[in-house]
Amino acid sequence: MTYKIESISQAEYPVVVEVWEASVRATHQFLREEDIAYFKPLMLNEYLKAVQLRCVRNEVKEIIGFMGVEGRHLEMLFVHPAYRGMGIGKSLLTYSIQELNVNKVDVNEQNEQAVDFYKYVGFKTVSRSELDASGKPYPILHMELRK
Repeated sequence: MTYKIESISQAEYPVVVEVWEASVRATHQFLREEDIAYFKPLMLNEYLKAVQLRCVRNEVKEIIGFMGVEGRHLEMLFVHPAYRGMGIGKSLLTYSIQELNVNKVDVNEQNEQAVDFYKYVGFKTVSRSELDASGKPYPILHMELRK
């Protein structure tokens, strides 16, 4: 299924952070509560402003999945857990590749479902970092799209 990809207004950032948190809690079991508390205000006040945001909405116009792109790098892609497995992530990723020329993504190594998802689409691991961008001990795989 293909979904309509839409823009996100700054007024919607708190809702985007709610989707982010729900998604992280469902997929990032390796994170501690302190980590979520650390990243949450950064998402709201810094990270969302630094990227080009796009989303998918449900039938009542609620944001159910979103992505953020900077240059050719997919910086974030999150889907609300109630809507996982419905092709929303794939629609957002396909849009990012076809319309925004994305060819790179960094993924938490411990988020095996995400790693497998990007591999399935054609991304290959080109390098690995022991720490995430915040210096936390969560290894990151740097992946590139190789067609």
